[in-house]
Amino acid sequence: MATSIDVCDLNIYYGDFLAVEGVNMSIKARSVTALIGPSGCGKSTFLRSLNRMHEVIPGARVEGKVLVDGQSLYDESVDPVAVRRQIGMVFQRPNPFPTMSIYDNVVAGNRLTAKKMKKPEADAIVERSLRRANLWTEVKDRLGKPGLSLSGGQQQRLCIARAIAVEPRVLLMDEPCSALDPISTSAIEDLIHELKNDYTIVIVTHNMQQAARVSDETGFFNLKAAGQPGHLVDFNSTATMFANPDNPETEAYISGRFG
Repeated sequence: MATSIDVCDLNIYYGDFLAVEGVNMSIKARSVTALIGPSGCGKSTFLRSLNRMHEVIPGARVEGKVLVDGQSLYDESVDPVAVRRQIGMVFQRPNPFPTMSIYDNVVAGNRLTAKKMKKPEADAIVERSLRRANLWTEVKDRLGKPGLSLSGGQQQRLCIARAIAVEPRVLLMDEPCSALDPISTSAIEDLIHELKNDYTIVIVTHNMQQAARVSDETGFFNLKAAGQPGHLVDFNSTATMFANPDNPETEAYISGRFG
C-alpha cells in the first residue's frame, strides 16, 4: 500500500527547549524526500519524530500532527512500537547486531514481533530481504557468519535488509552513506532508487550531490542563530530546488555560501 505522510504545525521539544519549530510538509507515497541543511538545524530530530523515536529521549515531546495515510501517529491510542514496525529506520553508521549472524540479523525484527517461525518461513524472509537489499549474491554462502564480518557498505545493506524484513511502509535513513566509501555509497544510492518502487523514503544527507541524485523532493532546514529552533525554510521538487531555487536562503546554501 502506498503511504503518504502529512506533517502539520509540528514543534519538537527536548524538555523546555524548542528544537524544531512549525514544520508543515507533505511527503508523497513511493518517492524519495531528502532533508538538507547545516549541522544542528533539526533534520535528524525531525526525521526521528516521523516514527516516534524522538520520544525515546527522556523529556522529549512533540506538538502538532504527523499523519500517515490520514492516521495520527501521536494519537493516544497508537502504540509507538507498532509505529516503528511500520516506519523503519536506517542509521548513520551500520549497526548490525554484533553477536548475531547475517541470517539472524535479517530476521531479528520478525522474531521479536511474531510467534515462533518455522525455518522455511524464516529462510524465505532472509532470502527475499537480502535480494531486495542487493546483498543476496554476496552473502548467500556465508549466512552463518557474523554480520560484523561484512564490509561497511555490506553492513549498511544488511541493516536495510533487516529494516525491510518486517515489511514496513516507510523507510527513514539518517545519513546512511556518511561512513561509507564512494563505491559503497553508489551501491546504497542505486538501492534507494529501487526501493522507492515499494516504499516511501525520507533521507537526511549533508551531501548536496547525493540529494540531487536520489531524491524527488527536498526540504531545506536552517536556524536563525545558535540556540534558536530549526525550521523548514523551503520544500520543493529537487529539480527546481537545485536548478532554480525560489528562496534566496536556499540558493545561498546550495551554492555553498554558508553551511
